[in-house]
Amino acid sequence: MTLTNEMLDHARQKLYSAVLSDTLDSMGMLNQVLSPGIRSVDESKVLCGWARVGLYFPIYHDDETVNVYEHELKLIDSLKPDEVPVLICHGLKHIAPWGELLSTRARFLKAGGCLTDGSIRDVRLIREIGFPVYAGNISPLDTKYRGKLMWSDVPGKIHGVPVQSGDLVFGDVDGVLIIPKEHVEPVLNNALQKVSEENLVRRKLEEGETLEQIFADHGIL
Repeated sequence: MTLTNEMLDHARQKLYSAVLSDTLDSMGMLNQVLSPGIRSVDESKVLCGWARVGLYFPIYHDDETVNVYEHELKLIDSLKPDEVPVLICHGLKHIAPWGELLSTRARFLKAGGCLTDGSIRDVRLIREIGFPVYAGNISPLDTKYRGKLMWSDVPGKIHGVPVQSGDLVFGDVDGVLIIPKEHVEPVLNNALQKVSEENLVRRKLEEGETLEQIFADHGIL
């Protein structure tokens, strides 16, 4: 498969984080799943798209020289379809870089969602518009006086996993993972094959075959 919008849509519909994690493990990539703690504001929404990394630094005041939103707004306004802002706050819960208005703009641009290890707000409104947002915490705080996006499209690390713009971000109710951009196509192809094999195993379980026999025959559980 080539990496097309249709392939991403197929991944959203057919894949899930557990099978992708297993696939990454089988290919020797053992550190691609974010550590627990980041959750979706709506567990029915799958996060799937190309990372756009933004790094936040803590600040402790605001005045006319700070211009706290300048880089953040440029990053969001530059989003292309299926891109996912990955807003790295280094685990600082008092920085809340995302809310309903940014979700509305990102949805209009057909972005794939948002991922942050910081906090988000306007949860009820985000759920109403149906935009996939995964975050480390929920808080009504604004970034103003607390944090500023200083760098974008540079390498970062979120919940223990390195990430660069162009990597594939995937999240569902079980967790979030990052697929390095140079490995996306083989990982998705292998994961789709594994889903097909797991469907076969599921049918055999429903027919009464034992776990031991299925594992001996297929090596899948």
